[in-house]
Amino acid sequence: MKQASNFIGILAFAALLCTAGNVQAQQTDALQAETMPYGDMDQWIDRQIKESGIIGGALKHVYAIGPTQVISDNSAYRNMGGSPWATSNVMARVAGITKTNTSVFPERRGDGYCARMDTRMESVKVLGVVNITVLAAGSIYAGETLEPIRGTKNPQKMLNSGIPFTRRPKALRFDYKVRMSERPNRIRSTGFSRITDVDGRDYPTVVLLLQQRWEDKEGNIYAKRVGTMVVRYNQTTEQWNNAATYPILYGDITSHPDYRPEMMRLQVEERYAVNSHGESVPIHEVAWGSPTDAPTHMVLQFASSHGGAYVGSPGNSLWIDNVQLLY
Repeated sequence: MKQASNFIGILAFAALLCTAGNVQAQQTDALQAETMPYGDMDQWIDRQIKESGIIGGALKHVYAIGPTQVISDNSAYRNMGGSPWATSNVMARVAGITKTNTSVFPERRGDGYCARMDTRMESVKVLGVVNITVLAAGSIYAGETLEPIRGTKNPQKMLNSGIPFTRRPKALRFDYKVRMSERPNRIRSTGFSRITDVDGRDYPTVVLLLQQRWEDKEGNIYAKRVGTMVVRYNQTTEQWNNAATYPILYGDITSHPDYRPEMMRLQVEERYAVNSHGESVPIHEVAWGSPTDAPTHMVLQFASSHGGAYVGSPGNSLWIDNVQLLY
């Protein structure tokens, strides 16, 4: 059944990733830390969504970061309670059939919770109808997902990437823990062709970009890169790393000693945002900003894999807690 197979395309959202490179932390003891809204990861919305009978009719828990509550219907989700966070957990409705993906989970940590992101295989299997498996990664990002997902073409277009933001923080701080897959190479599994190897290990990643955006009269969105913070992790950590702190570099950083090619201005995957006409359009990042430019938007993402849609290593996990900006 062709419509049933189309659902697998929504799992590209679970692999919405950016490349990244290691950045050394700086001395930040004198700076003021401000926790991002819901950045303590202690409040979660449990969306209890019943999938369509043709694909099994299971009741799925599709978690969102926001004011604690249970939503027991199949309504499209929009960020609630002032939460800036979206995730790779999504609901699709194609040809009247409902399917979900969950790769981000609340997990107990002490008296509260943290967020766990997993890279995993997701399947749609209906005897005699469809049997498709794709690779999906867990991702948390500042922005929103434009539910319900209604097709597989250009999944990036269904993500409103970034939030309005005009401040100039010095650094990003958070608690983290990593579990790395033992695979020496990644895999690509799209559901529509055979599983293939992709050279190189899979790295959990964190990306923060400050952009100065503007829109032309046709509704096209452009941006200058004002601030950059990119990190990826290459080994399992047995314990939590608390208050890990990474400086945000401003202006054209290509000559900075901490610059890595992975921090390049043009990212591997094109990001989209909703313009003033209500249309989802690409964000054309066209230049580096100056060190003194004021941003208009912040892009922030945590993800369990770095290779893009359908690419990664099952078994990778990234735990995040207590996300703060330092001033």
